[in-house]
This record gives sequence, structure tokens and C-alpha cells, in this order.
Amino acid sequence: MNVRVLSVASEALPLVKTGGLADVVGALPAAVEPHGVKMTVMVPGYPSVMRAIGKGRQLHAYASLVGEPARLLSARIGDHALVVLDAPAWFSREGNPYTAGDGKDWPDNWRRFAALGRAAADLAGGLVKGKRFDLLHAHDWQAAMAPAYLRFAPPEGGRAVPSVMTIHNMAFQGWFGAETFAGLGLPRSAWSMHGVEYHGGVGFLKAGLEAASAITTVSPTYAAEIRDPQFGMGLEGLIVSRGERVRGILNGIDTVQWNPETDPEIAERFTARKLDRRLRNKRALEEEFALEPGDGPLFVVISRLTWQKGMDVLVEVLDHLVGIGARLAVLGAGDAAMEQGLRQAAARHPGRIGVLVGYDEALAHRMQAGGDAILVPSRFEPCGLTQLYGLAYGCVPVVARTGGLADTVIDANPAAIAAGVATGIQFGRIDRQTLAHAIDRAVALYGDRDEWRRIQRNGMRCDFSWQASGKAYADLYRSLIG
Repeated sequence: MNVRVLSVASEALPLVKTGGLADVVGALPAAVEPHGVKMTVMVPGYPSVMRAIGKGRQLHAYASLVGEPARLLSARIGDHALVVLDAPAWFSREGNPYTAGDGKDWPDNWRRFAALGRAAADLAGGLVKGKRFDLLHAHDWQAAMAPAYLRFAPPEGGRAVPSVMTIHNMAFQGWFGAETFAGLGLPRSAWSMHGVEYHGGVGFLKAGLEAASAITTVSPTYAAEIRDPQFGMGLEGLIVSRGERVRGILNGIDTVQWNPETDPEIAERFTARKLDRRLRNKRALEEEFALEPGDGPLFVVISRLTWQKGMDVLVEVLDHLVGIGARLAVLGAGDAAMEQGLRQAAARHPGRIGVLVGYDEALAHRMQAGGDAILVPSRFEPCGLTQLYGLAYGCVPVVARTGGLADTVIDANPAAIAAGVATGIQFGRIDRQTLAHAIDRAVALYGDRDEWRRIQRNGMRCDFSWQASGKAYADLYRSLIG
């Protein structure tokens, strides 16, 4: 018998994306379907979403949802069911889903995403006749109020359903002042240390972690790391208290969208057996970033330009990277100072460093296909997808030893090289000296063409599809519904 799951999130490919959350939410329905799970995705009705679905079919109308009228609309996302929360007062805003044009969070984000959580809890609990769900799966703080509403204010006459709360990044928690509690429609009993109260305010992620039947993170190492204050971001005690209810399930990648043998975005398609064909992609990438063509290694960075991602340390090593004969292409946006530091480095080294501030999905494909190595110097990384794309495309990952990066890349140490299993380079501390040494190692390995190709092929032959992870989620769902 199929398990029916409502998966609620603030973004999902191909409708709206700001980061890896969208990739995962968009991929999950197909990942769990072979394992007997029918998943419906629920997202807010941003302008891009509303344009994509057209009119949709109305399932329910709210006269007031956290203070504003709203509708639930039924549509499709590819081959899978989709529900859209059409609430123009909350979501009819172009641009970034979370921030205004000045880069600051929308001041009413607490209302916007409380509305998403309330509607998801209602729908999972049986609001719409004929739409029956066995379980609710919420992603990150924007959806975390859904499990809290199911626990503290379930829909009247609704069904009790279990819930799963997935942490894609513990650093983003959705904390709001105590004055917001009155507008959430929760009973007074929810204002407690075992409810939504957190440091004198309302903690959305904290509320979801308290209320959920089970908690998952997106890699086994990150599930262990968040029990420690360095990575738990103040919630490590709660995570420890949930014990075996917390587990890590590694993200997969969409091996149809990310396949160098069939990718329509790249200059030359290739396979692990035909790595020579990658050279045309490298030359095309050099031209796109106005880099001098050459035989030395071309590093790429595809990342948010933030402290978490270690971009401040990257800026410090760029003169060294160029000095040892390497080049760099960067795609990303974020902290203004880090953007400026990268632009200044590109100005110092024209033809050796190219920087494009912004994000372009098609260009990300071309960078993975044309780059020799991808740098991921994150201070913490719940899972990471860029290193997985790099492995699939023969773009050797050079990564920090943390979270999902540690789980997915086999360091090219002497033992791994002797055994023929290395897939990339790992390094420990996030500082200038350590990152520079990792880059030195990559350049030295690149000089051994046979060994470099062996490392490329090892990565390309790894299976990071959703098959195993999809089964793990399906097994978890069944364990919760009995």
C-alpha cells in the first residue's frame, strides 16, 4: 500500500530556487516513488510559481489565514502532485523569496511562513475531502511551524498524523520577537521551552524540532556534528534530547539533469571513458570567463559568497593560487565585502581569475564540465551538492572535512591512492595556510596526468543518485505510521 506524504517547503525546483533546498525538495517525489510513497509537494504561491501553474484547481479558500485571505490550489510539478498556497498578501513579491530589494529580511516573514505552516498542517490533517495524507514532511525553518501546529493546534476534527522535520542548514532558524506569538493562533500552552518559545521569542525551527515525530539532516556526519555547540547553533541540547529520533540521510542528485553524457548545456558531452572530450568544455569556459587558455589546472567555485562557505579565506589565497600556475572561475553572490575581494583579485590577475556575481544554473553545468577542480572550503556544510555534481562531471572536489563533504569525498592520501579509491582532496582547518596547502596538493596531483584521470573516473563512477536515500526516507515514513 502506498504511503501518502505531504512535503512542505519554501522552494522547490523547477519552480523557485535560492539554494540546495530547492534541488532536494524537487527531487524527493521521484526518489521515494519507487519505494511505494506518493508525495505531494506544497510551496508558497510566489509570482514565479503562479506563472508556472496558471489557474490551478482550487481545493480550499481561507477567509483569513494568519490575517489575510488565501487559497490552496492543486497543480502538477512534472509528473508529481503539487499544492500551492496562493496568498497574495504574503507571497506576491518578485525577487528573492525571503528578502526585500535592500537585502534585508521581509519584516513579516513570521506571518508569511506561519501561514505556510498552518495551511500545511490543515491539509495534512484532512482539511480537503479526498486529500488524505499519512505523514507531513517539513523542510527548514520556513516550514517548521507545520509540525508545531499539528501538535499544539491541530485542525478541528482532523486526523492525527506524524511528522518529519528535515534540517538543511541549522544556521537558519527563523527567530522572531515574543510579540509575534499572539498572531500565530496557538494556545498559551505552546509558549514553553518544549513548545515554540526560544530565548524569549518564537523559534520556528526550534518549534518544529520539538514537535516532529522524527528529525533528519542531510548527511550522517552533520547529524553527529549538530550535537556539538560548534555546529548546533544553540540547539545542540534539543538535538541531544531527541536521541535516536535524529538521523542523517545523505542527499542525492538528479542524475538525469546532471549527466555529462546527455547534458544539453555543455559544449561537449563526455563520459568517464572519454575524458579527452572535457577539453572542449575547458576551452569554452576559459573564453566565457575571459581567462587565458592554458594547460595548468582551472579551479572553479560555485557558491554563496559567505563566511559559512569559507569565501573570506578563499580571497586570502588567490594570489598564491595564481602564483603556482592555476586559474580560477567564480560564480556566486553574497557578502558585499567578499564580492569586492574577489573582484579586486580578478583585477590584479586579469586572464587568471574570472568572477561573475550572481547565479546561472546553465553556467553552473558548464563550470562543472569545464573546470578541473571545484573548491568547497566550507566551515560547515550539512550536505553540499556542488561536490556531488563535481564528482559526476570529473571536476575533482577539493573540500573541507565537514558534514556531507566528509561523507562523499575520499581524500587522495597515500593509502587511498595506493588502493585506487581516491575521489578528491579533503582538508581540516579553514585557514589560509591549510587551504593553500590543499590547493598545492591539487596542483601536484594534476601534474600526474594518469593519477588525476584515475581520480576523475573514480568520482564519475560513484552512485550519488537518490536510490538509496529514497529508500531510507520511505523506510522512515513507514516506521512512523506503524
